[in-house]
Parts: sequence; C-alpha cells; structure tokens
Amino acid sequence: MLDPKLIQKISRIHIHTNHLVTEVMAGEYESAFRGRGMEFEEVREYQPGDDIRDIDWNVTARMGHPFVKLYKEERELTILLLVDVSSSGQFGSVKSLKTDVIAEIGALLAYTAIRNNDKVGLIIFSDTVELYIPPKKGRGHVWMVIREVLQHQPQRGQTDIAQALEFMANVIRRRSICFLISDFQAEGYERSLRLAAKKHDLITISITDPRERVLPKIGFIELEDMETGESILIDTFDPNIRNGFRSLGDKEAEERKALFRSMGIDHVELMIDESEDFYINPILKLFRMREKRL
Repeated sequence: MLDPKLIQKISRIHIHTNHLVTEVMAGEYESAFRGRGMEFEEVREYQPGDDIRDIDWNVTARMGHPFVKLYKEERELTILLLVDVSSSGQFGSVKSLKTDVIAEIGALLAYTAIRNNDKVGLIIFSDTVELYIPPKKGRGHVWMVIREVLQHQPQRGQTDIAQALEFMANVIRRRSICFLISDFQAEGYERSLRLAAKKHDLITISITDPRERVLPKIGFIELEDMETGESILIDTFDPNIRNGFRSLGDKEAEERKALFRSMGIDHVELMIDESEDFYINPILKLFRMREKRL
C-alpha cells in the first residue's frame, strides 16, 4: 500500500509533466530523435527531381514507364531511463532533493516518449542494479515507471555507473535512446560509457545542487560524504576554503563535460534552483540542437 503523501506526489508529477509534454514539448522530441530506419510504404510514378536510386525497376518494366519506391520512417523507438538512487541524491539545499528532480525529469521524458508511441524502460541503480523494468508502451506502464522511481527504497548507498551500463548492454540488445540521469559522483565508468555510447544513443543528464559548487559564508561547518560517511570540518569564513571548493567543483564539471564531448555523447548539465521548471529549457535546447544536427 502506497503512502498517501507519495500518492499525492505521484499525482502532482503525473499531471504536471503531462501538461508540460502537451503544451511545451510537443513536436520537439519527435524532431530530435529519428526512428530505427526506413520501411517501404508504396510506389508512385516517377516525377522530375526524384532520386533515380529509388526507381522500382520491376514495376517500371511491367508498366512501361518509371515508378519510384516511397518509404516512411519507422518512428517507434525504445527509450531507457537509467536513474541513480545512491545516497548522494538525498541532498538538497534549495526546494528539492536531487532524487526528486531526477524522478520528475524521468517522468517528463517518459511521457514525451509515450506521446510518440515509443517504448519506455527503467534501470534504477546505486552500486548495483536495484530494479529493472523492461521497455513497454502505454500510460499505465509510464505510471508504474514514475511510481517506482519515487517509492524505491535504495538498498545500497554508493554509486557504480559502470555496472549499470554493463547491465544495460546485456539486457538491451537493440539500439536504443538511453538517458543516464545522475549526479555523477562516481569513478571508473569511462570504459563502460564509451562502449555504451557506441552501441546506443546515450544522453547524460547531470544534476547538481548549488551548495555542491558554492559554500555559504557561515563559519565552521561539517561536510559529510553521504555515500561513504566520511566527514570534514571546515571554516567557511576562510576565502581560500570557499574559492578552493568552488574551483574543485568547476574543474570536475569541466572534466566531465570534456569526457562526454570526446565520446560524442550529448549532455545536459542542470543546476537546481527555485523555479518550478528550471530543467525544461535545457532539455528543449538539447532537442533543438539534435534536430539541427540531424
């Protein structure tokens, strides 16, 4: 039995994301992501400007004048959401925990895919794969995906992105569009990322809280790594401490973006803020960029 607060939360995301898909995202997704290929639809008489490579010579021979083959794109895609539920996601200094933001983005992407009659699957991971829902169609299926993202109780605290990507490679054999949503507080996943990007259309979405980049000037505070439990006491009045903290965060973000760029992986970097839909414009920007490139 689901907690009433959780049901309310699911309903809010269900209604909110459905509105966003209908009012904002319509058309952008379909333009940004192409189908598996082209399938034969019909033949018609040749017209000036048609590609001669499309001429159907068998029909042309029977009819005595040229006919060309027409094709349509196979639109049905498989969308896979890889969702990080490690302990570092249980942090939030603004209005939402990182895990809540991840769930809402996953819901938005899932609804967008369903509007285009695509399949949606889910992998929830920490330092192990904790849940796998195979790709399927239907709003009921998407509702289940959203529910599982929101109600899932993590079994482990640390992060192993490599293991999640390797699991995906074993269960998803056909080329798919894979959204990896994480704060990327992990190491040693470069090789698995590269292999996954060769086989699938891999898109990374990184979630960062402002306090992971900028420390407040409030004196002594204790910082704890939520995945390892290690802690350190620092003096935030010290400008060297604050500047060093920010420089380290900026360096890690730049190195991560450079890694994705070197592998040809599209990346969306999101910084949580107070606005309701802060993630919409960056995702729309990604869709439009892909449309232009295609």
